[in-house]
Amino acid sequence: MGPSKACLVKMVRTVTKTPSAVTVPRNVILATMQYTEKKFVIPTLDGISAKSVEEHLGLYGGYVKNFNAISAAIEGLLSDPDKNALAIAELRRRHSFEFDGMKLHELYFPQLEGGAQPIGAESALAQALTKHWGGVESAVARVRQTAMMRGPGWSNLYYNPENGAFHMSFVGEQHQGHFATLPIVLALDVWEHAYLLDHGAAGKAAYVDAFFKNLNWSVIEDRFVPLTK
Repeated sequence: MGPSKACLVKMVRTVTKTPSAVTVPRNVILATMQYTEKKFVIPTLDGISAKSVEEHLGLYGGYVKNFNAISAAIEGLLSDPDKNALAIAELRRRHSFEFDGMKLHELYFPQLEGGAQPIGAESALAQALTKHWGGVESAVARVRQTAMMRGPGWSNLYYNPENGAFHMSFVGEQHQGHFATLPIVLALDVWEHAYLLDHGAAGKAAYVDAFFKNLNWSVIEDRFVPLTK
């Protein structure tokens, strides 16, 4: 004789029972969400002063600190998510601003390390840009044009490994206008803080010129090549 109906029901309930949630201590959660400010060795630059670099690095550190602070604040408010729903919502919206500000600067500063290096004429990056846009000069012109758009933000060059296409975007502030999932191969900060000290409020074009004078293209190439594998 087979199992009774009551026994079968009990067996089904046992198999389909949802695992109970595991409570992870708040300090353990926060430990995995905390970021450390990175250090960069920026040489003497042409058209971008050491003082401007120092101030810019300090602003980058602020993004790291603020992201960590918001992470901690959200975790604290989640102790009563219903009561704190509005506060959590506003912090969630701000969270990506701080994170993207941190990560974009971690792409920006290495491009100025090691001194200015030209792009290799026969490099994989130069060949890909030539195939896609007709040449490196055409790609640089697009970065410049995007950089000169009004407003604070970033002129970013993205690459899509799926189809070999490059894309330009003006990222408003730090977090508006990204191509989701696409890696950034070149990041140009065009917030006023990047050029105001050296070139004044109307000096964005002079700053962009200085950026390209000091750009270490080998950093850009090193980002690009693994994306083609």
